[in-house]
Amino acid sequence: MEDALNRHHPPPSPTPAMRAYLAEIYRLGEGEPVRATQLARRLDVTLTAAVRMLNRLESHGWIQRTRHGIRLTETGEREALRSIRRHRILEAFLSRVLGIGWEEVHALADRLDPAVDEALCERMYEVAGRPSHCPHGDPIPTPEGWIPPLGDVPLSEIPIGARGRITRVKTEDAEQLRYLGSLGLVPGASFELVARAPFNGPLRLRLPQHDVIIGPELAQHLRVILEPEPSGASS
Repeated sequence: MEDALNRHHPPPSPTPAMRAYLAEIYRLGEGEPVRATQLARRLDVTLTAAVRMLNRLESHGWIQRTRHGIRLTETGEREALRSIRRHRILEAFLSRVLGIGWEEVHALADRLDPAVDEALCERMYEVAGRPSHCPHGDPIPTPEGWIPPLGDVPLSEIPIGARGRITRVKTEDAEQLRYLGSLGLVPGASFELVARAPFNGPLRLRLPQHDVIIGPELAQHLRVILEPEPSGASS
């Protein structure tokens, strides 16, 4: 039904501000509904401004409001993933080609995004070596709006003794990224969780070259894939 309506009355292309909202709804929810208060806080706008923009997005058929929160429609998700693709390509280009640190590329990509059209973005993609992920480990959607299933979990939720590798780092805070990078806690790094202090205390991780200790807040930002547990010895 939605596609049939759009064929007769195609919605206009979203403005840069609309794209920012759609992309943030996708990032915040990753398939789950989000609240307007979450969105306002993440985008650093007032709740009134967020609700006003959400009304516009709903009028174009890009979002749906339910009692559980805000969801993207199929067309809204496609627009969100187009925006996310552009943003992550910009991050990868800034990192791979210009050598800019991963703690700086998110803010720079936000500033460049409105000035980069699709043709230039795809040229950057080619020059950067057709990257599959941004510097923070997030996958880059295809031009058709497909993104691989993630299947990772927060480091803070895994059991002691688990081994795995870091897949994504879900913070935009430059100081946190700089600190995590100095510890070697970057996408692709392998680790073992060797200890966790009680009462939501810090975690000790064993990396290939050294051990590190981080607090639970930072651990929540690290998404990981666990290695399969070795099969038990036969009795």
